[in-house]
Amino acid sequence: MNHEKDYDRDHDREDVLTDLALKEILETAYTAETELMRRYLITSERISNDNELKVRLANFAEGNAKRTKQLQNEIEKLH
Repeated sequence: MNHEKDYDRDHDREDVLTDLALKEILETAYTAETELMRRYLITSERISNDNELKVRLANFAEGNAKRTKQLQNEIEKLH
C-alpha cells in the first residue's frame, strides 16, 4: 500500500470531501448515468436486426435507471 496516497493516514481529515464537493460529484455521476441510459434506450429502439443486442441494451438502460434513482436519493439526502 502506498501510504503517500492514503488520504487519512494521519487521521486529520484534511482532504475529506465537503458536502458541496460530494454533491457535485454525485450530480456529475447522475448526469453521466442519465445520458448513458438515454443513449442505450435510443440505440435499442433503432436496432431491428439483432434482438439479443436490443435486449442487452435495454437491460443496460434499466441498470442505469436504477443507479440514477439511487444517485438522486443520495443527492436529496445532502440537502
